[in-house]
Amino acid sequence: MTITRRTALQLGAAALSAPVILRASDALASSGSVKVFAWQDYVQPNIAEAFEKETGITLELTTYGSNDEAESTVRANGGKGFDVVFPSITNASGYLDDNGDSFFAPVPAEVNSDAIIPSFLRDSATLGGVHAGDQILLPFNWGTEGVTLNRSTLAIDDADLSYGDLWRSEAKGKAAFRQKSVIMGTGLYLDAIGEVPSNRMLDVYKSEEDARRVWGEVAKWIIERKDSYGAFWNNATEATAAFKEAGCIIGQTWDTTGLLLNRENPDFVYRAPKEGIITWLDSVGMLKQAENKAQAIEFINFILKPEVGGMFANNTGYNSAVAGAADFATPEFKQQFNEVYTADVLGNMWWWQADTPFFAPVRNEFVEIITNA
Repeated sequence: MTITRRTALQLGAAALSAPVILRASDALASSGSVKVFAWQDYVQPNIAEAFEKETGITLELTTYGSNDEAESTVRANGGKGFDVVFPSITNASGYLDDNGDSFFAPVPAEVNSDAIIPSFLRDSATLGGVHAGDQILLPFNWGTEGVTLNRSTLAIDDADLSYGDLWRSEAKGKAAFRQKSVIMGTGLYLDAIGEVPSNRMLDVYKSEEDARRVWGEVAKWIIERKDSYGAFWNNATEATAAFKEAGCIIGQTWDTTGLLLNRENPDFVYRAPKEGIITWLDSVGMLKQAENKAQAIEFINFILKPEVGGMFANNTGYNSAVAGAADFATPEFKQQFNEVYTADVLGNMWWWQADTPFFAPVRNEFVEIITNA
């Protein structure tokens, strides 16, 4: 099986092997080397070779398969041993030392931060990208969870599409969703219509009391409409099967599910609900104790080029956070990206926040209630 960021998250850290070290070149270049620690599918050979050819810098790549693995490795080494790391931005707190200082350095002025989509750079500040007043992590790539629907059955315009459409009468017995996500999407809908105020679901991160209040009301509302349940999913295969085998006509899904279905059958479309498309964000940063700072800056600037962002998108299927990167992806990727991610959508993302200690345990309680209703 090919290990990607998403399959690694599904498998969990325990199922992954030790970090794999790859060298993009055997000989040290005259301009030195850079030590990069990245997800297993992020820096593929075509990107490594292009970087070395353009800069003359040797790329030393170590890969990991989960955020836990990356954090524990950096912490165990005391923040040494690597120059550049790619953490999920909401995991930034896992890279603090015993004094509360980040292992990451402030982003050097020489790094071309302006290459990043402005709204992503703006939103990154509250997700973990800023520490002690300094930008330490830059958005690198992202993916979303929105709504996939069969337009031949449900003729809902893009501007009107809502997470609430999963529960309309036409979708009775034909709605697909992942339980731990649908309580967030439906919560955004109920907040937007004023039925369950939640500060756009940010209250579930505030305190356990707030989380129980909001999720309790959202779960009750969902269970009252459980006749809409068509199929539950927890991975990409199950999500696709919900539509192709279980006959679902609408669902809250990952972007890849809807976009791949669309390539097979144009009746299926993946779109952003008006309440805001749910988004995860991975980042890139330079460690304070990087031994090759100049080379690290060269590497970060290289991956922030739109043409490299397009190469990355073609390699992985994930979206680059670099402005204009989609223009350098395949025509099919570019078309789908532009159809889904309009300027309005990009300015209205709903970001997964950094987990608080009570978040996952309390959410799991309500997931069980929804599942067993």
